[in-house]
Amino acid sequence: MTAQNSRGVSGPQKRFDGVRALVFDLDGTLVDSGLDLALSVNATLEHMGRAPLPHERIYGYVGKGASRLIEQALGPGATATECEEGLAHFLAYYRAHMLDNTVTYPGVRAGLAALEGLPMAVLTNKPVRFSEEIVKGLGLGKYFRFVYGGNSFQTKKPDPAGMDRLLHDFGIAPREAMLVGDSEVDVQTARNAGTWACGVTYGLGLEKLAQYPPDLLLDSLADLPEHLNGHGSRR
Repeated sequence: MTAQNSRGVSGPQKRFDGVRALVFDLDGTLVDSGLDLALSVNATLEHMGRAPLPHERIYGYVGKGASRLIEQALGPGATATECEEGLAHFLAYYRAHMLDNTVTYPGVRAGLAALEGLPMAVLTNKPVRFSEEIVKGLGLGKYFRFVYGGNSFQTKKPDPAGMDRLLHDFGIAPREAMLVGDSEVDVQTARNAGTWACGVTYGLGLEKLAQYPPDLLLDSLADLPEHLNGHGSRR
């Protein structure tokens, strides 16, 4: 399937009329949390007696869960004990600071408001407790029937367990759902679950999306309703 974006692509505009539910990634898709994550990682590295990392490098580690984030930040020489200590410090620090600088991306609130009435959920590899607090703290809770995190299931994205659960929750077939995310992990998750994949260009994982092209590529979530045959509230 050829990826399309909202900036204009040759050929007829594609519409996903059969989509009856939407599932969103969190970091890099709904919320710009990069700075708070980077500051929390560097606070952890300082605690562990390590030098700080450039923020852009840390952003490249985001998306596969907190454990993997800390493992990559500490580097290949880190022991299992160091990774455990680092993770504990990171989670404690991040919980206290995760809404210091985190905001929704431009177009997110307009897009969600236009889609209200269409069943929606959040599926992220971030711990579920933190995910729920961020969604609530930014006033987005009313849009989502479910929020599932990286510790909600035995496996994380790109394993399809979370999407399979949401298909069951919504009572729909795979091709009636679309997963919206900013990274190759989200596209792989959609492929593994048999659902549609929508990518966004403004997040943290755009470079790898070229290797894993989604079915739809958008510059803003405000453009999503037009690809779903109009507003979700009209369904």
